[in-house]
Amino acid sequence: MTFGFAPSAAGSMNNPAVSVSRLARMLEPAEWAAAGIPLLGDPREVVSGLHSRHRPLPGTAVVAVLDHEERLAASASFVPRAVPVDGWEFRNALLAHLRRVIPHDLRRRTPVRTAVLLYCREGDARWTEEDGAWLWGLRDACTLHGLRCGAYITLTRGGWQVLGEGRGGRRPSSESPPAALAETAAEPASAPPRGGGGAMEALRRTAAR
Repeated sequence: MTFGFAPSAAGSMNNPAVSVSRLARMLEPAEWAAAGIPLLGDPREVVSGLHSRHRPLPGTAVVAVLDHEERLAASASFVPRAVPVDGWEFRNALLAHLRRVIPHDLRRRTPVRTAVLLYCREGDARWTEEDGAWLWGLRDACTLHGLRCGAYITLTRGGWQVLGEGRGGRRPSSESPPAALAETAAEPASAPPRGGGGAMEALRRTAAR
């Protein structure tokens, strides 16, 4: 997949004030694409459900934990602190919210639950430094909480996109009104479902904000 690149709202790699350590806590699109991130069976259903439940505005992150059948176990939305883009800061924020909504799986030999991240932001779907820092933070937070690292999804005015997969859609977007959870369950999927049919039922029952 070909990725576009856009300047980050929080800084630029060409800015000499950006420290080398911060840049190290960032993943490039090629690194993410090669990481073997598990595909979502029905990304539209997951995105629509999280959008309906958390109603994110630009600058809001939604972290969700899915079980092995892609049913939602827990989720949380938050607005990260206004600090320079740094994967370490994002990792700490993600980890803090994961700890609040679901116990860790560190005792398991192999992770059975997967964390996905939906980030609502300004701009278009092209990769930014901020996205790269979120990727690093998500991967590290999953390791520290005993979870499998899952998809990173951006939500912009143009719609939603799963980074590295080439899958996306126009609705929901950062400007579209959230649909009722019952309505999102009836929407057609953007890809053949793979165990994702129970996601909306779980969204109605178990997601935490």
